[in-house]
Amino acid sequence: MTRRLLASIHDVGPRFESEVDRLADLIGGVLGGPKFAMLVVPDHWGLAPLGQAAAFRARLREWAGQGVEMFVHGWFHKDMAAHSGLAGFKARHMTAGEGEFLGLTEAEAARRMADGRALIEDAIGGPVAGFIAPAWLYGPGALSALAASDFALAEDHMKVWEPASGRTLARGPVVTWASRSRGRQLSSLAVAALARVAFHSMTTARVAVHPGDTTVPALMDSIRRTFASFAARRPAARYGNLLDPAHI
Repeated sequence: MTRRLLASIHDVGPRFESEVDRLADLIGGVLGGPKFAMLVVPDHWGLAPLGQAAAFRARLREWAGQGVEMFVHGWFHKDMAAHSGLAGFKARHMTAGEGEFLGLTEAEAARRMADGRALIEDAIGGPVAGFIAPAWLYGPGALSALAASDFALAEDHMKVWEPASGRTLARGPVVTWASRSRGRQLSSLAVAALARVAFHSMTTARVAVHPGDTTVPALMDSIRRTFASFAARRPAARYGNLLDPAHI
């Protein structure tokens, strides 16, 4: 089996332009170029519409031309639905109001997926790589909409899969960081340190970063060390490589 590293920057959009630049520079410096994916939010929290940001759309096209894979990452990223049961637990404890696709109906999820795709593909001048829900959280409606779509790839905390067939393409937890509280920062630093020792046997290692990470120097140092640790043992690859039968 070919071992690989999949790197991604989440929440890409005009609201976090400078933070995305910092993360892209860090990852590109460690991996030797733009060997990562970007998860693009069409209108983050309704405050940063990509459709009205011509300069940022041009930057997305430039990045895509350099080989950066572009994913649709929700529409608003903000979760505005009411939840109960397991979905309520996930909404409270797994994200801070960011699980936009956790409570959507199939029809609404499909609409936002299609609208996001159209907007981003128009910006980059080519096809997106796939769809990844904000906070990696999918409700039943979102999963049904995704299965009926023609997105090539999807991802959650524990796997990457092919929506049309349901085929799992990669397994294993994503290494990521949380910046919104001191406790979460310390926890994510500890998990990243463990991953740098224990995750090297995984066929596909996934490492994901967020704009908020740039506000905490300790997180940025951990991110740099984690990418360097994985990159020393495996090449950075594209998500699309998972669709090649030879990857198995």
